[in-house]
Amino acid sequence: MNRLKKIKTLFQYRFGPVFLAAILLCSISLLTRIFLLAYSAATFEWSNLNLFKVFLIGLLYDLSAASYACIPLVIYLWVFPSRWYTRGLNKALLLTYFFIVVLTLFFNAVSEFIFWDEFSVRYNFIAVDYLIYTTEVIGNIRQSYPVGTALTTLLVISTATTYFLRKTIWRSATIAMKLGQRTKLALLLLLAPVATYFLVDHRWKSLSGNQFVNELSGNGMYDFGFAFWHNQLDYDTFYQTIPIDKAVQIMRKDLGFVPVNAKDRNTTRKIQSSLPENRMNVVMISVESLSAEFLGSYGSKQGITPNLDTLATQGLLFTNLYASGTRTVRGLEALSLCIPPTPGQSIVKRQDNRNLFTLGSVFRAKGYNSRFIYGGYGYFDNMNEFFSQNGYEVTDRNALTAKEIHYENTWGVADEDLFTLSLRELDRDYKNGKPLFAQIMTVSNHRPYTYPEGRIDIPSHTGREGAVKYTDYAIGKFIREAKLKPWFKNTLFVIVADHCASSAGKVELPVDKYHIPMIFYSPGHITSGKFEKLVAQIDIGPSILGYLNFSYESKFFGHDVFKMGDDQQRLFISTYQSLGYIKNNKLVILDPNKKLGTFAPNFKTGSSKPIGSEKWLTEEAIANYQLASYLYSDGGYQYISK
Repeated sequence: MNRLKKIKTLFQYRFGPVFLAAILLCSISLLTRIFLLAYSAATFEWSNLNLFKVFLIGLLYDLSAASYACIPLVIYLWVFPSRWYTRGLNKALLLTYFFIVVLTLFFNAVSEFIFWDEFSVRYNFIAVDYLIYTTEVIGNIRQSYPVGTALTTLLVISTATTYFLRKTIWRSATIAMKLGQRTKLALLLLLAPVATYFLVDHRWKSLSGNQFVNELSGNGMYDFGFAFWHNQLDYDTFYQTIPIDKAVQIMRKDLGFVPVNAKDRNTTRKIQSSLPENRMNVVMISVESLSAEFLGSYGSKQGITPNLDTLATQGLLFTNLYASGTRTVRGLEALSLCIPPTPGQSIVKRQDNRNLFTLGSVFRAKGYNSRFIYGGYGYFDNMNEFFSQNGYEVTDRNALTAKEIHYENTWGVADEDLFTLSLRELDRDYKNGKPLFAQIMTVSNHRPYTYPEGRIDIPSHTGREGAVKYTDYAIGKFIREAKLKPWFKNTLFVIVADHCASSAGKVELPVDKYHIPMIFYSPGHITSGKFEKLVAQIDIGPSILGYLNFSYESKFFGHDVFKMGDDQQRLFISTYQSLGYIKNNKLVILDPNKKLGTFAPNFKTGSSKPIGSEKWLTEEAIANYQLASYLYSDGGYQYISK
C-alpha cells in the first residue's frame, strides 16, 4: 500500500505525465509482444533463455522508444507557465494529448500485427517504403480488413482508456514547480533520448539463431525509426540466398575473370587492354526521367526531341538499354557504382557509403579531374555527401550567381543554366591541363515541368512533353557551344537517362517502364550506328572505360558491352523491394519473405506471364543481388588506392 501511495504521489508533480506516457507505451508494447508471441507460438524456439531475451531486451527497446516519444511532452511541461498550469486549459490539453497518445499506441499495435501477419517481422524499410506508396497500401488495407469497424473500435477503446486515466493525468496539476526546478528535471529527462541514440545498439536483438526470437525482442516503433534513418533492407533476412562461396563462383563465371586472390569473396579482377589508352575527355549527361519512348529514334511521333534525334544519327544509339530502378538515386547509383540495386534505399542515400569503388575514382586514379555537376541543391538525396566522398568534385547551383540564373523552380535552375555552369567548369579543367570526366545531372524534365518561356513552341507548365522538349533544346544548345571549345574534338559525350518518366504497370516489374535511351557521341571518333544488344545501366561505366582502352583493377558488376558475349546479356530492374533479373527472355523476380518467381516478359507491352523456373537462372539472379549486398555491407566494395 505504501509503495502504491508513493507511485500515486509521483504523478502529482509537474513531470508526472511523462512517466505515465512511458508506462503506457511500455505496457501496450508488452501486450503487443505477448500477442505476437502467442500468434507465432508454433515457430518460436521455446526456452527460458529465449523468453528472457524477448522480454528483457524488448523492455530496453520499449524504454528507448518511450524516451523519443516523450520529447514533445517534456518540452511542453517545461515551458508551460505555472500560473496557468493548474487551470482548466492545461487539463484539457493534457487530456487531449493523452487521448492522441493512447489512440496512436493502439493503432500502432494493430498495424504491427498486420505487418507481422504479412512479413513475420517488426517494422523495417518495407514499412518506411509504405509511406511512399500510400495509395496502393491504403487501398490494399481497405480491401483486406474492416477498416471502418476497426477505427470505430479503436476510438471507443481509446476514449474509455483516457477517461479511466483522467484523474491520474490531472494529478500533475496539483503541485506548483518553479521554472528553475522544471529546467533541471527537463534537461535530465531530455538526456534519455540522447543517451539512447549513442548507447542503444539495434543489433542487441539479433542474439538468437531463431528469427522470431530476434524480432520479438525488438520494438516496432524503435525499429521503424531505425529503418527510416538507415534506409536499408537486409538481403539475407528477406530474400532467397545460396552459399556465398557459390555466389562468388557464379559471378566469376558470369563476368569471365580470374580473381586477383582466389580466396577473396569479391569481384576484384584486373582489366587489361592490349591497346594504348585513349585518354579522351568524357562528359556524361544524366537526363532526368527520360523514357526511350519520348525520342523519335525509338519510334515516337511527337517530335519533341529533334536535337537528341539528330545526335542519335551522328553517334552510336543504344537501342536496348534498361534502367536499374525508378528514381534518380538508383540511376546515380548504377552510373557511378556499376553495381546491381540492393534492396531498400539506394546506396547513395545510406550511411557508411564513403570511399566506395566508383567510376569517378577510376578516372581520378588515371589523372582525370572527376566532377559531378547538378542544377539543384546537392544536399537533396544526399548527392553532395555521396559524390564528394567517392572520387568526385561536386558543383551545384550554389556556384551560380543570381545574374547567371535565367529560371529556377523547386528542383533547381533551368537546364540551360546548368550547362552554362558545366561549360565554365570544363573550361577550367582544360586550362589546368588535366583530362576531364564530368557527370552532369539535369533537373528540368520533372514536375512541375516549368522552364524559361520563348525557348520552344510549348508553353511552360503545360506538361511533360514541354519539359522533355525544353531539355532537348538545352542539350542541343550545350553541344553547339561545346563545339567551339578547344577540348571538344577529344571528348566523348554520353547522353543517358537516369530512369523512365513512369514505372506504373499492371505487373510487378513492367520491363517497358525501364527502357531508357543512350547515345555515345564524338565526331571523328564514334562511327554512327546502333548497338542492339541488351545493356544494363550498370554496364555503362565499364563500357566507357573499355572504349578508352583503360587497364585497371575493377570491382564493377557491369560488363564492357563492346566485348560482351551474346550469352552474357542480362538486365537488372527493381523497385525498393522487388529485384528483377532478365536473361534469355526470362525474368526472375526476388521479393521479401524469400519469395521468388520466374516470368516471360513482353518488352513492348510490359506484361509478363508466370513460367517454370530454371535452377541455373535462379541461382545466377540470386548470386548477383546477394553478392552485391554482401560486398557493400561487409566493406568489400571499397576503393583502395595504389
